Amino acid sequence: MMMVASAGMLMAAPGMMMGQGMNGMQSPCKGMMKQGGMKGKSCQCGSKKSMMHKKKMNSPFLIKHGLPHMTKMVKQYMNDPAFNLTADQKVKLMTIAQETMGAVKRIKPEVMQLKKQIVKATTAGATAASLKAKVEKLAALEAEATMVHLNCIEKTKAVLTKDQLFFLLANKNKKSNHGMGMKKKMCKSKMMGRGMGQGQGMGMQKPKMMMKCAPGKCGMGK
Repeated sequence: MMMVASAGMLMAAPGMMMGQGMNGMQSPCKGMMKQGGMKGKSCQCGSKKSMMHKKKMNSPFLIKHGLPHMTKMVKQYMNDPAFNLTADQKVKLMTIAQETMGAVKRIKPEVMQLKKQIVKATTAGATAASLKAKVEKLAALEAEATMVHLNCIEKTKAVLTKDQLFFLLANKNKKSNHGMGMKKKMCKSKMMGRGMGQGQGMGMQKPKMMMKCAPGKCGMGK
């Protein structure tokens, strides 16, 4: 009997862990909802992960993140005096950008279509063997797109000087740090706003100043 009961608990454990977490702890989402009175739609737990997942699904590259997108970075500062590009450098960089974007635009639609086909077929019950050809084609296309990306980085670095590369890196880090700071401030202000709104909705009011008087003494002098 003990063995049967233990097996039953093991089978139920995944569902229990999803609802409560390890050792019966509630998930952060539920805790936040109870404390702040937030609705389920307002809870942002896992939003960052879902955004990362979406970006990965829309990426035609094997390496989804970590490599710099030099074309985008250069485009932002193309006419910035501090970046100090020469006319010859601008021509070379524009050529690299056109070649890179042209290749990616050619590859990406086919990559996205294959991904959708594989997901749909798998959901419908297709065997792994029947999808092998599509998976191999997908891998080849993603490898091709990744080589385009790597070549873009290499060619762009060859055109720029060390000072110009340092300029791009410094501005990238500055924007990243600024963006993180702004997100934290926005998140904090939203949380405070929700808390205040919930308090008003529950009928909470600011405490009123009340004068306490001894029996028979109200309105009389000391």
